[in-house]
Amino acid sequence: MSLLPRAGSRFGQRTLLLTTAALPLTGWAVHAVALHRQIAATRRDPLTGLLRRDAYTNRARRFLARHDDVAVVMVDADRFKEINDRLGHAAGDTVLTAFGARLTAWAGPRASVGRLGGDEFAVVLQLPAARRALRLEQLVRMLHTPVVLDDGRTVDVAASVGAATPAAVGSRDLSLLQRAADAALYDGKHTGRAVLATTAHASVPSVNGRRAGRPGTAAWGRAA
Repeated sequence: MSLLPRAGSRFGQRTLLLTTAALPLTGWAVHAVALHRQIAATRRDPLTGLLRRDAYTNRARRFLARHDDVAVVMVDADRFKEINDRLGHAAGDTVLTAFGARLTAWAGPRASVGRLGGDEFAVVLQLPAARRALRLEQLVRMLHTPVVLDDGRTVDVAASVGAATPAAVGSRDLSLLQRAADAALYDGKHTGRAVLATTAHASVPSVNGRRAGRPGTAAWGRAA
């Protein structure tokens, strides 16, 4: 008889200890979730939800190291300053948000999609050679689809697109691929077509990894 209370007491003590020990863990878990959200927020552009430059770069480099049939795609919104000046910054923000959503939908969940700053975007994704031209044409069409503003007005938009692959450039270095894609983009600026980079594009002089003479090359991430 005397053993039962002691056994029950020991069981109760163990339960109390486990419950008490769980409390700080629960508190830490809540803190960890909040911390994770804060870190995630710093990795994402608050306007478009795309990766910021550093987060995009880290993910892009891992992607390049792990996958074949990879392409780096650079995108500039065309005449974006005109939209801001004529329709206001709210309209410009809507256009950038629409571009971010379209790039994300086009690239898929496994790609690295980033907003480098202003009206400049970059994507690293798998893009098999057999479908590359078709997929890039699809992207151009998506980025040339008019955007409906919050007040119901429609604004015509366009974008320039350049792409580079390790096979064409002869390197899997992200900076070199971005430079080649950026140079190809400027070859096709305002033409309504995507341009695939060649080895010649990789040798174009650059500043901070961008085509020399390009507006904003003095500081990476500024709008062109």
